[in-house]
Amino acid sequence: MASSKTTGEGETPQLLPTAPSFGPRRQPTAQNAQDRGPGPGPGLHRRRKSHGSRHDGTNSGSGSGRHGKHIRLPAPSGDPRSSASSIYMGSYTPRKSRGSLRSPASSVPATPRTSMSHSRLESLLRDLDLDLETYGVEETRDGFFDASFFKPPKVNHEDLMRDAEYTLPAAFKKTNPLSPKAFLPGQWHGIRDVVTAVTTTRAGIKLAKSFLAFFIAYILCLVPLIREWLGRYSYIMVISVIINHPGRTIGAQVDGAVLTIIGSATGLGWGAFALWLSSSTSVARRGFGGILAAFLVVFMGTIAALRCYLVRFYQLVICAGIAISYTCLADTAEEVDWKKLFNFGIPWLFGQALCMLICCTIFPDAGARPLAVSLHDAFGVMHDGLVIPQPDPVMLHRQLAWTFVNLSQAHRDLVLDISITRFQPSDVASLRNLMQGVIRSLLSLKMETQLFDDFEPLPTNSSAVERKGRSSDSNPGQTDVNISNSMGPTEGPMGGKDAVIDINMPKDYPAMFRTSTGEKAVRLVASRLADPTAKLLSCMRTALARCDAVLMDMSGYRKYLGPDKDDSTDILGSLTKLRKATIKYDDEEESLMDNPDLPPTYSDHPEVVELFLFVHPIRQAARTVESLLVKVMEMQQRRRGWRLYLPSYSWQKALQRTNAQVRHDRGGLTAGFYFQSQNQLARTMQGMANVYKPLPRQPQHGNEKKEERQPITRSDTIGKYEEEKEASKQSKKKRFRYRLWEALHRLQGFETRFALKVAITTSLLSVPAWLDQSRGWWNKNESWWAVVVVWVMSHPRVGGNFQDLVTRCLCCILGAVWGGLAYGADNGNPYVMAVFAAIYMLPMIYRFTQSTHPRSGIVGCLSFAVISLSAKANDGLPSTAHIAWTRGLAFVVGVVAAVVVNWVLWPFVARHELRKALAAMMIYSSIIYRGVVAKYVYFEKGEEPTKEDIARSEMLEGRLREGFVRIRQLMALTRHEIRLRGPFNPLPYSALIDGCERFFEYLVSVRQSSLFFHPHYMSDNEQAVESLLTYRRDAVAAILMNLYLLAGALRGDQKVPRYLPNAAAARKRLLSHMAELEALQATTTTNPDSIPSPGHDDLRVDTFERESRKWSQIYSYSYSQSLTGCVQQLEQLQKYTKEIVGERGFDPIDADLYEDITYPH
Repeated sequence: MASSKTTGEGETPQLLPTAPSFGPRRQPTAQNAQDRGPGPGPGLHRRRKSHGSRHDGTNSGSGSGRHGKHIRLPAPSGDPRSSASSIYMGSYTPRKSRGSLRSPASSVPATPRTSMSHSRLESLLRDLDLDLETYGVEETRDGFFDASFFKPPKVNHEDLMRDAEYTLPAAFKKTNPLSPKAFLPGQWHGIRDVVTAVTTTRAGIKLAKSFLAFFIAYILCLVPLIREWLGRYSYIMVISVIINHPGRTIGAQVDGAVLTIIGSATGLGWGAFALWLSSSTSVARRGFGGILAAFLVVFMGTIAALRCYLVRFYQLVICAGIAISYTCLADTAEEVDWKKLFNFGIPWLFGQALCMLICCTIFPDAGARPLAVSLHDAFGVMHDGLVIPQPDPVMLHRQLAWTFVNLSQAHRDLVLDISITRFQPSDVASLRNLMQGVIRSLLSLKMETQLFDDFEPLPTNSSAVERKGRSSDSNPGQTDVNISNSMGPTEGPMGGKDAVIDINMPKDYPAMFRTSTGEKAVRLVASRLADPTAKLLSCMRTALARCDAVLMDMSGYRKYLGPDKDDSTDILGSLTKLRKATIKYDDEEESLMDNPDLPPTYSDHPEVVELFLFVHPIRQAARTVESLLVKVMEMQQRRRGWRLYLPSYSWQKALQRTNAQVRHDRGGLTAGFYFQSQNQLARTMQGMANVYKPLPRQPQHGNEKKEERQPITRSDTIGKYEEEKEASKQSKKKRFRYRLWEALHRLQGFETRFALKVAITTSLLSVPAWLDQSRGWWNKNESWWAVVVVWVMSHPRVGGNFQDLVTRCLCCILGAVWGGLAYGADNGNPYVMAVFAAIYMLPMIYRFTQSTHPRSGIVGCLSFAVISLSAKANDGLPSTAHIAWTRGLAFVVGVVAAVVVNWVLWPFVARHELRKALAAMMIYSSIIYRGVVAKYVYFEKGEEPTKEDIARSEMLEGRLREGFVRIRQLMALTRHEIRLRGPFNPLPYSALIDGCERFFEYLVSVRQSSLFFHPHYMSDNEQAVESLLTYRRDAVAAILMNLYLLAGALRGDQKVPRYLPNAAAARKRLLSHMAELEALQATTTTNPDSIPSPGHDDLRVDTFERESRKWSQIYSYSYSQSLTGCVQQLEQLQKYTKEIVGERGFDPIDADLYEDITYPH
């Protein structure tokens, strides 16, 4: 923008808007020449002198106590300029004063795409004095784009952190778990919550089943006759019950029983083969330890890798590891006692039979109840999503996203195992898709509106400021410029008079004031659509409540879960009411759109557009709710009975999944979900890499006779969902070296690392079992349990932090001490031992099966069972204390070894994974952005998005939503990590997650808006389309380059470059050029002297009128605002990324000098 300088301190500076230059620059008018002053050059000299004009008083950052300063913008005049293709280049100087964009033509109204997006871009470019001269320079090379680099604005760290506080997850609102002051109160509150849950919910039944199985097995081991028949290691039956406890569904119990038995048999078989080979000859007997060690290392490494690759076989490999450790390390000697194989196998089988019996006879659950709970909770959240306005829209948005993810998990758990339900799995899949469609539509609703307000008094901005303080995502279009009606003529710039801009208004206030025409239009829309919209919301809430009641009736758990019996189940009546409300709304909407009092264009009435953008998504949501009603009514009419359904999940996918209880028992649930989500996203995004196909060059005259190339249309250069390596994959797969490289590269993954850690730890701890010097005390004290504990406590991803180490060691010691006391209290009295077992094991089994600390719970259970029953089997010899401390020490050594090895070798650090996850999400967001732009925005005629494209986009969006949910859960793990350099600051990470999610939501809005609107207004003008290519390229490439740089900085923990391509400037140039072309087209359309082809003029006028009045124009506003919102969020991503990894600049300069140059007083 050309900026004029003041001639006196009291004079108001005049900013004369200058339209973008396309092609040759026009001669300046006399006014412009006078304002610019003398100078040899039109641009550079003027910019240099601008540094000296600090006294003009146009600094927007002036204090609130100063008098407001204003800038008068003369009405634009002149004809639109030519559309020759060029872009804006040149140098820019940092200044506080800015002009505003002018209208492309005074006779043509501005369109919502440009006028309503410029205000937000102005706020991003508020410190820049743009000179939009290109000097005829244009970048046309393939693979290059024109970027503008501006000096980054000064960032207030306190303001950034204050805004970031509103983005913290709910887990951070609780007391820090590492706080010593909050430890005891936290434990007391936790105990009260556990007691309440056990006595009032299904958790009590689950605990009773698990404890009953353990208690029966424990009592059987106390009976002398049974104990002698089972053998020395009779407590293996108790271990079997603990590992595959019956507190799970019948399908999961059957699956676990089969896997644990196969795993135990595999371990015993491999160990038996090793024992036979080690005792086959005299030479082998002398070196039996080496043979057993080799077999143990190979087997443990293999099952450790299998534990990572195939999660479904977790129970199998855990039991195989226990069995191989027992076979190769218990009672080691040169002569093999084969009876010990039966001493392990027989008790294990009896333990599994006992668990199966209890699971199937006592309050059996075959998968119907978890599904009913998930459906009931989902309907509750969806019902809350239709309550408008919302007191906390951010939390509601996160609950909806979590519900979206949980529905997929509930369906997956149902079809993974055998189930007995009244719901057919195919119906559940359809129900999940329809409910996720409802949630998807609810996520697009605006939670705040003025539709239902009383319009007697003029609205104020206090609510907007209040919302901004509560949540940073409210009012994304706030700017620091206020168009004041009281300071100037009532007519705007389009009316031919001057407009007055207040440049000293606080930036937190939105620039939205109604004119009399706008107020009238708002009242008209509200009077017509407020009641139909409220009725529509009410009918949808009622419909969801009745769907919930019907499904809970069908599941058989309504009396346990709700809703009340008084709630109606009349789905047909609800469907009828919803359709009537929809018809009523459609009639009102149609009559409103034909109302002559409605303004012909909405560019000067943003609040009218906002009202339409509020009500129309509600109408779209009603359609999804109607589809859900139809499906539920269909299920209600069929009313199936209880039936047995076999697993129907894809076997290939099922190998990477497991049921809910196993996910909990294996530990590391949060990290497991996170890595599973990231792996799925990586596999999905891998197929979306583009193969760049440049535009064909014009053949030179000398080469015209050479071989002809296949013609490539422009649509071939638009992003296609193609595999990047497809072209080279066929040839590379045939090469042996390539296959070898793939195998070796795969061995660098975490699976091989975990296998190596397990092999090293178990082999080193097993050495005393095969040495003559230590074999005696090893066998006598059953020290082989140290190896078993290492195997059980190890985790492929999360090894545990210092708090976990202390907790697990305390549980080991507590179990050992309590086991010794149980036997020593009355010299092994079985009744006393049973009482001690009941007192200790009830809370410890709950900790293992239902708490968030299952690994400390299982080690506590194993410690008590092994030590107390070992003392009983050995009659307390040599002494109870000796048995307790020796076996307890073995458990502690195993726990410490497992945690310390995970600390030393490839540790899991949540804050590092969080940083890498954010980098990955930025890359994925860039891929989604590129795909949306290619498929939904800049597509060619005949390449419109298909239903398959829309379905694929919705699938990708669902996985991205799950990714954000998992990353927030991962961030909660950082609170449990002790950091020597100081407390970990989660605020910038939380704000960065929130910013990435907002960027993604803007992309979703662009995709949804593009289904109703597409910039086809100039598709028949090839020259106009060609002139837009470079602008579109620059706008898209600037965003992609920023995301790539930010993601790379986070991934490598490197500082962000100080100067990044300015996406706001690129977006502003694109909008300005679009406005110029629209003005040219509108002038051509309305010019009576133009002689178009027959019938073509009528078609253009009809198209223009239709776009002016119908939803196309309204959604063009949402479309443009969403793309501009992406640019706005990109600035936030830059700020918070620099807060995390820092900023890389040039040589240090004086801070005071930098402040003086950048921010003049």
